[in-house]
Amino acid sequence: MRNSTVGYEDHFSDASFWRKCRDSLRSAGAELLLLALKLFYALKRPETPLWAKTAILGALGYFVCPIDLIPDAIPLIGFSDDLGVLVAAVGTVSRYIDAEVERLAAAKLRDWGLA
Repeated sequence: MRNSTVGYEDHFSDASFWRKCRDSLRSAGAELLLLALKLFYALKRPETPLWAKTAILGALGYFVCPIDLIPDAIPLIGFSDDLGVLVAAVGTVSRYIDAEVERLAAAKLRDWGLA
């Protein structure tokens, strides 16, 4: 996962993350957005170490980057590469995704009407 997202951290910002989420609410699916939200909220935790934040930034940078391996506009498979990167990142930093991060991510999905 780490090598596949090197350089993508430069694409991440809070604004780009929320814009990508808003623009892909229906096309990305709740499962993918839940993973992205978990990573986002884990990134914001002061307890999350720098190495984990770097992995998260790479994954979220890949998610928000308009140019990736499989264009997001392709129906059914467009977000499959994003999903793979996000799953790998969640697996890598899972110890920093605590109950509060889970709660925040689930609440945001409910706010968006996806849960």
